[in-house]
Amino acid sequence: MGERDELERFLADNPGTTHCDVVLFDLCGNAYGKRLPRSHMAKLFDQGSPVCAAMSLVDVQGNTADPMGYGFSDGDPDANVLPIAGTLVPVPWNEGLAQVMGRPANAATGELFWYDPRTVLERTVGIVREAGLSPVVAAELESYLIDMERGEDGAPLPPRSPATGARESAGKVLSLAKLDEYQPILTDIEDTCRRQNVPSSTIISEYGTGQFGVNLEHREDPVRAADDACLLRRIVQAVARRHGMEATFLSKPFPDQAGSGLHVHASLLDATGENLFDDRSPQGQVMLGHAAAGLQATMAEGMAIFAPNINVFRRFEANNFTPVTKDWGENNRSVAFRVPVSSGASRRIEHRIAGAEANPYLVIAAVLAGMHHGIENRLDPGEKHAGNAGAEVDDSLPLTPWDSLRALRAAKILPRWLGDDYPAIYASVKEAELAAFFALPSRREFDWYL
Repeated sequence: MGERDELERFLADNPGTTHCDVVLFDLCGNAYGKRLPRSHMAKLFDQGSPVCAAMSLVDVQGNTADPMGYGFSDGDPDANVLPIAGTLVPVPWNEGLAQVMGRPANAATGELFWYDPRTVLERTVGIVREAGLSPVVAAELESYLIDMERGEDGAPLPPRSPATGARESAGKVLSLAKLDEYQPILTDIEDTCRRQNVPSSTIISEYGTGQFGVNLEHREDPVRAADDACLLRRIVQAVARRHGMEATFLSKPFPDQAGSGLHVHASLLDATGENLFDDRSPQGQVMLGHAAAGLQATMAEGMAIFAPNINVFRRFEANNFTPVTKDWGENNRSVAFRVPVSSGASRRIEHRIAGAEANPYLVIAAVLAGMHHGIENRLDPGEKHAGNAGAEVDDSLPLTPWDSLRALRAAKILPRWLGDDYPAIYASVKEAELAAFFALPSRREFDWYL
């Protein structure tokens, strides 16, 4: 009755509620679900609600490629979606609307679907916890505010300053003046996060024109940390529209400007609750190195998860503050695995590879898998890189969509944590998406070859 009690308290506190969105996130990290009238909310919390089971496996366009026979071959059955306790919140950008996160399960047996991204992360966290370790995770997300208008061929345009009305022409990293110009929208983002229990913290102006970064507080439940990241993207996009703009988490909306990333900060607590990486203990630095080495060992296997579309790979250029090698280092933004300035309980690794549009559940699962693998096998990360690790691209990394998907299909390490079949089913979806992307000729084909 816990969830039903939550519903009754919510409706008492929010009597104007007329509808409720049930929100889930698919393989690409996009939200899907259904909108129910208030009169159906009690049934949702008591019994669940049906939704197409294959939706966890659709591509970025919402299409199914029938991966491993899920979609067309099995008759496209319904799942039963049950609400997740503690996630019922108001939707400030839509008066009268509530929102609750859901999870899909087999309608007949109640068994969770092994291929649902949230379940994949829960599996990974369970394996790590069985080893006596407790992950602590936080995400930070970068995005661009853009104009609702489009340029030639649909290209995005920088936003117009709310303060001056002039179109932005250059980014100003860490600019307080830019924060002042955009304060109404940034304040709205913070307020909406608070009302939806998404623990946002620092907001900064980034390198790109109209680019901002939002940090999330750490969680001792990595699944909730991934929930936070998914919900934050919805919040930023919804608030931007309220202010006459759009927000995009596309990695490189402007080819000549900085890319947007999804950075994951992670540490591990031991059975006593102490940070395994605490540099005040004799083994803290050693264990930190093992974790970094595990991330090095799984970087190639996980690249298709960290870079889920062709645009993300535009980030991976030399001298661009985007990882193009397997290096690790202290207080160094050119490496893939950065140890921020920190000590004691806050000592952690920042995983800097993923693009902003990557699925947070899958990214965090791959990060935790790599860290656990390195610790379990006492791997050696080599020397920390003290200079510019991004001067040259490591040619051994799969830095194209095709190579990354081949590397994921051939993965030897990640299947243990993600599930034996998950790399293959993910690759099937993304291979079909890539084939559909290239099915129609582009304007450049005509310009170059006609």
